[in-house]
Amino acid sequence: MAAPKNKFKETLKKKKMQLGFWQSLASTSTAEISAQIGFDWLLIDGEHAPNDIVNISNLLRVIDPSDSQAVVRVVAGIPHIIKQVLDAGAQTILVPMVDTADQAREMVRAVRYPPDGIRGAALVTRAAHYGNVENYAPTANDEICLLVQAESKTAIDNLDEICAVEGIDGVFIGPFDLAASMGFIHDPNNEVVQKTIEQAILKIVSSGKAAGILMLDDIRAKKYIEMGALFVAVGTDVSTFSNATKKLLANYRGSNFSSDSNSVY
Repeated sequence: MAAPKNKFKETLKKKKMQLGFWQSLASTSTAEISAQIGFDWLLIDGEHAPNDIVNISNLLRVIDPSDSQAVVRVVAGIPHIIKQVLDAGAQTILVPMVDTADQAREMVRAVRYPPDGIRGAALVTRAAHYGNVENYAPTANDEICLLVQAESKTAIDNLDEICAVEGIDGVFIGPFDLAASMGFIHDPNNEVVQKTIEQAILKIVSSGKAAGILMLDDIRAKKYIEMGALFVAVGTDVSTFSNATKKLLANYRGSNFSSDSNSVY
């Protein structure tokens, strides 16, 4: 018995696009509802949402039985944090703020068992079905999918080198942080930022790596998909709930609430 097949990674290898939905409410109920909707992947956010390792484990428990694939964004590229998330059963990891190829190589080592990496070996974890997957360790490396976020001007400058790192399965553009690093924190929709994002996606695609992004604007999201982006998150639980409840209240109070459908993070 080997490590479970990573369907998200397998689908990326086949160059098939996968639609995602962000999980920031730290709620097993909303994650379970989202998992029943039919999105290809659900992002459990450990960076900008109050998800600790216990909550991440519980969110994985409600997503794993569904057809949606869980992707966990860790709080930072810290090897011992990544080790905990992998042991909790995550097979696809998204690491924020990866600015250089050296950082990317360090992340590759963090998700792999020796001799290829530095992941600590504990074979009675949830990832190994509490010791009931006899060949978990020898097969685990092949089923881990590593995604890194390029979300700064430095990362964009180093994008060719980051994409060339063996063991990186995909590069995810962080639009809002990228805009901030370029001096447009109050104007993430600036034409200069948008052009940089498009050029980055094309560069990632041409490198052979999978390109990803979170984009709530329908027109832009569809454009990125047409450009070859393979894992695109098109909504978040927070924005969906907030916009729907604003609309509901406005229907009864007659107020003119505006929904920020272009927000990104």
